[in-house]
Amino acid sequence: MSFKKNLNKATDATVSRVSIGAAVKRSRESHGYTVDEMSVTTGLTETEISKVELGADTDPVKLQRIAAALQVPPTTFTAMR
Repeated sequence: MSFKKNLNKATDATVSRVSIGAAVKRSRESHGYTVDEMSVTTGLTETEISKVELGADTDPVKLQRIAAALQVPPTTFTAMR
C-alpha cells in the first residue's frame, strides 16, 4: 500500500492532522533544523512547512520531502504517540 493511502487511512482513522504536524515539528527540532533550514533542504517554502507543522496541510508529497530531509520514514509522522 502506498504512503499516500496509508496517510489517508491513518488521518481518517487514528491520527489527527494536528498530531501529524506536531510530529513533523518534533522531528525537525530533534534534528536541529530551523524552519528556514528545512525550507532550503526540502525545496518547500517556510510557509508550507509552517502549515504542515500546524496540521493545516498534510500533503503526502510534502511529508515525504520532509521525511527524506530528516532521514526518517514518512510513517514517523503518522505513528500514534
